Amino acid sequence: MSENKIPYKIYLDENEIPKQWYNVRADMKNKPAPLLNPQTHKPLKAEELYPIFCKELVAQELNDTDAYIDIPKEIQDFYKMYRPSPLIRAYFLEKALDTPAKIYYKFEGNNTSGSHKLNSAIAQAYYAKKQGLKGVTTETGAGQWGTALSMACSYFGLDCKVYMVKVSYEQKPFRREVMRTYGASVTPSPSTTTEVGRKILEAHPGTSGSLGCAISEAVEVATKTEGYRYVLGSVLNQVLLHQSVIGLESKAALDKYGVKPDIIIGCAGGGSNLGGLISPFMGEKLRGEADYRIIAVEPASCPSFTRGKFAYDYCDTGMVCPLAKMYTLGSGFIPSANHAGGLRYHGMSSTLSQLYHDGLMEATSVEQTAVFEAAEKFARVEGILPAPESSHAIRVAVDEALKCKETGEEKTILFGLTGTGYFDMVAYQKFNDGVMSDYIPTDEELQKGFDGLPKVD
Repeated sequence: MSENKIPYKIYLDENEIPKQWYNVRADMKNKPAPLLNPQTHKPLKAEELYPIFCKELVAQELNDTDAYIDIPKEIQDFYKMYRPSPLIRAYFLEKALDTPAKIYYKFEGNNTSGSHKLNSAIAQAYYAKKQGLKGVTTETGAGQWGTALSMACSYFGLDCKVYMVKVSYEQKPFRREVMRTYGASVTPSPSTTTEVGRKILEAHPGTSGSLGCAISEAVEVATKTEGYRYVLGSVLNQVLLHQSVIGLESKAALDKYGVKPDIIIGCAGGGSNLGGLISPFMGEKLRGEADYRIIAVEPASCPSFTRGKFAYDYCDTGMVCPLAKMYTLGSGFIPSANHAGGLRYHGMSSTLSQLYHDGLMEATSVEQTAVFEAAEKFARVEGILPAPESSHAIRVAVDEALKCKETGEEKTILFGLTGTGYFDMVAYQKFNDGVMSDYIPTDEELQKGFDGLPKVD
């Protein structure tokens, strides 16, 4: 089909919403290393995870063999409220850059939570309700996950306790109020309400917090409160599984017009949106059916892929969660208070870490002033104010398109626009006022985190 026939927005019919999630691990020759018991350092059995997670989610977490897993009808019906999400041809951005590149982005901000997080939140809330639980606990960085989970819990009549990274709690008060509007309780982390929170505050007085801190608090509350379980918005295999609807829809929309991306780009903090976007394309790559250049983009202030170590580490700062083999900066690493709260995690999904380690994808890090420069350019020409997290992908998509301008290559670029930035105006204000700064940790600072890595045989 000729280029001028491709619409600005490519929509699928609601009947084309995926009815199965795709599990990329089934096609991986080198599977992600197993989760380890933090005390014994032995591979965790399913029953050891039951006190933390819902049983069905444990099964999904440990499933390395089934390529496709049915989406329950109740979740399919909920998806219809906001899915399929649009795949957009960035004609105006292409024109502004004067590039021969063709740029597409999958927009996941067309729901009240403002991000892709609802794709997994509704699934995890469904399984909690099905198990007969009273409620769930979780952490949130920028607040998109907490917002999505509060919406999902409200839908199923579950209680929702959210531990929000302190710097984001203070920077994004309106995001906090959306969570409360949907019935969630929101506590800044680290807090004095948990044993692990008090220990972290004692060790790091005045800390701005991190996702690792908030995870520790949420897990403690879940395991000590009858009828509750912990749920997580990124990193875990089960979350990447649920987010595969992003990539499956993207590929279906592109296939309608015979479009094959050359480059696929996603921001990476824990890995949920990146893993979801790339899943069917990576599957083709793993099976030898097609090849794609896949780029993970992370903040220079929290460079898990680009400067981290591939090793077993605790998933949380309090060292109470299972050990995962991943690219990590050390569970004790607390990043600077940058404005991409959802990317301030010390480690990366074990699935994505293995794919990166095997050379199946690339990674790059970018500084936040460059990120907001790209965000502002994008907002002015495409009409969507992007979240700081998403803007990391925009930055690299712009850079790749400008390379095409230099070389004359007509490459096709696909990136994930994970959500909107309307609750991130403090960050935009600092950028517009010229007071935003960049921070890159030194090797000595990173070494402190590496020194705390557990010794695993």
